[in-house]
Amino acid sequence: MSHVPHELHEEFPEHQDKLQTLKQSNAHFAKLSEDYHDLNRAIHRAETDIAPTDDLNMAQMRKTRMLLKDQIYSILQSVG
Repeated sequence: MSHVPHELHEEFPEHQDKLQTLKQSNAHFAKLSEDYHDLNRAIHRAETDIAPTDDLNMAQMRKTRMLLKDQIYSILQSVG
């Protein structure tokens, strides 16, 4: 298993400009991005045993991260 954080700019390299613009101009997108970032860091800390957690919590955090990522991608796709 990789213990590399899944940063948004790495997940969506083709949308760098949109990510930055939307974070500044769209409060909902900014909140989703912040939530993703916070959860992503928590997952990374758990994976590297800095802040260990049980398997059930880890699975739930990963599912939530995936849902946030899907929402973020949907907004990125909707912006022309």
